[in-house]
Amino acid sequence: MPEPTEPSQTWEVEVTFDVDERTAAPDWRVLPGVASVDAPEQRELDARYFDTEDYVLGRAHYALRRREGGPDEGWHLKGPRQGAARLETGWALGDEFDEEDPVPGRIRTAITDLTDRPLGEIARIRNSRTAVVLRDAQGGVIAEFVDDRVRAVDVRHGTERTWREWEIELGPAAPRDHGRFFAAVRELCFDAGACDALTDSKLARALGL
Repeated sequence: MPEPTEPSQTWEVEVTFDVDERTAAPDWRVLPGVASVDAPEQRELDARYFDTEDYVLGRAHYALRRREGGPDEGWHLKGPRQGAARLETGWALGDEFDEEDPVPGRIRTAITDLTDRPLGEIARIRNSRTAVVLRDAQGGVIAEFVDDRVRAVDVRHGTERTWREWEIELGPAAPRDHGRFFAAVRELCFDAGACDALTDSKLARALGL
């Protein structure tokens, strides 16, 4: 495995919906600016979430995870929501994972401004994801739609939860008027049978928050 690289940072702007098992995804080509839709891509994701015993990160609205699978597998630190966006910092997985001491020193060092206390696993979330890219007439990525079938375990209490949700995350070619685009997304999803998610955080849902 290659040596870990410097962390990356990206702003996530997305909306999340709850859907039941029978809900079919709509035709995204009716959204403003969407000219084509890529073929669906199947991904199997396995994420472990870590925090202190008294949830220092969570209480500050941060989430630290190690995820395997998908194009962005790695360590991720999601920050507090700022308007419609969250800053995500990412690191390569590296080869230092240890069940007894799961959070490597390079990650602990990176979050010392948040906490220097011991970190343990609080949740494990496995996700069968279907991802579809929405493109404009020039081939730019307007957004990515993901259909997630989630299986989560609250590690500290042994509670298991399952659910299905949709997410639409804006891409580099997204329209500047995010509000208008998301309004069209909501109308289309509601017509298909979806509803606003109770929470946009898989971790919070896994922990029953």
